[in-house]
Amino acid sequence: MTLFLVLISIALLVILIVWAKLNPFLAFLISSITAGFLLGLPPDQIAGSVQKGMGDLLGDLVIVIVMGAMLGKLVAESGGAQRIAAFLMKIFGEKRITWAMALTGLIVGIPLFYNVGFVLLVPLAFTVAYQYRISAVYVGIPLLAALSVTHGFLPPHPSPAALVSQFGANMGLTLFYGFLVTIPTVIIAGPLYAKFLKNVKANPLKTFQAEIKPEEELPGIGNSLFTALLPVFLLVGTTALNLQAGEDMTFGPLVKFISNPGVVMIVSVLYATFSLGLLRGFKMKELMDRYTDATKDIAMILLIVAGAGALKQIFTDTGVSLTIAEGLKTWDVHPLVLAWTITAIIRVCVGSATVAGLTTAGIIAPLVTTMNVDPNLLVLSIGAGSLMFSHFNDAGFWMYKEFFNVSIKDTIKTWSVMETLVAVVGLIGVLILDIFI
Repeated sequence: MTLFLVLISIALLVILIVWAKLNPFLAFLISSITAGFLLGLPPDQIAGSVQKGMGDLLGDLVIVIVMGAMLGKLVAESGGAQRIAAFLMKIFGEKRITWAMALTGLIVGIPLFYNVGFVLLVPLAFTVAYQYRISAVYVGIPLLAALSVTHGFLPPHPSPAALVSQFGANMGLTLFYGFLVTIPTVIIAGPLYAKFLKNVKANPLKTFQAEIKPEEELPGIGNSLFTALLPVFLLVGTTALNLQAGEDMTFGPLVKFISNPGVVMIVSVLYATFSLGLLRGFKMKELMDRYTDATKDIAMILLIVAGAGALKQIFTDTGVSLTIAEGLKTWDVHPLVLAWTITAIIRVCVGSATVAGLTTAGIIAPLVTTMNVDPNLLVLSIGAGSLMFSHFNDAGFWMYKEFFNVSIKDTIKTWSVMETLVAVVGLIGVLILDIFI
């Protein structure tokens, strides 16, 4: 009966988002309060539970998500993304153009949120397609595969960062394992799959053609690459140092402080403000205005994360999470596959990768302590499931269709299949890692 009531709560969430077209944040709040009543939480405790869930999750993530948005905005608008793309195109050449676009999406996609990355980088793909007289879909799919994978697998993107927080995982290790899964996933869903798309016709609208900055206005390639990848260097580097540093070592506490994801992102933004901002002639007020715009871009994402935290707390306070965990123990399914499957189902129903991942986290979190599963791999399995088969209820589906100006049939054959490949190959990669970890 408990599981049935949980399913009713999640079904209500799906109905509110898909059928009633309600804002996901409002849908999460209504579903959380409804779940509290259905599961027997005293009415006077429901509001407090919702507030606690929102505060606990956002407390860990606000700095990471907001700083990540600021960094991505500056990397893109300073011309850093264009410089990286041009540099990789020069190295790979026309014959390996899809590999260059995939690597561009991977590098620039790390600090750039998906929707922002889509809007800023896809016009570059159109410019390349026009220059070489080839299909925009053939050029664009590898780029979008890389952006999609970084969005689902790699912190500091909202869903994986939130999952790391909920599962008590290590952000540096998750990032390291994420890269091990990301690289083959991007290769298969990007350049290799794109070989079958050379003849897909696309007529991108002129509105979406990139405004290319003159060469002399672009930052240097070393500056662009180092600034974009600084969070990765700091997270992976300090994680490695933490594994070596014991509690009694002199610099152990300092290394732990620097390795905190929030501190990493603050350092990265401050460095970018100097390297891609002040050194490039930007005024401080101009930079702060850009950062303000960046926070507007991700305001709704923060609210969705908060709403997911509320639902998770309701499940925790009513004891449902433990009940579900006990029930799932009897299922003869690997926990990583189970987490992936639940997430994939919610993703197909709701359309939002972030909503799917965070909803699953509230259900599956107890498995981290009660079953033999690595929390870092659990983050990645849910991340993979959250990208399963994007279709009509996903904003990304329509962004792709309208930007590339292709038919719905071709959108499903290209975009939806690419997203499904990312989800399936990602799960296979996680399961392979689980054998060795």
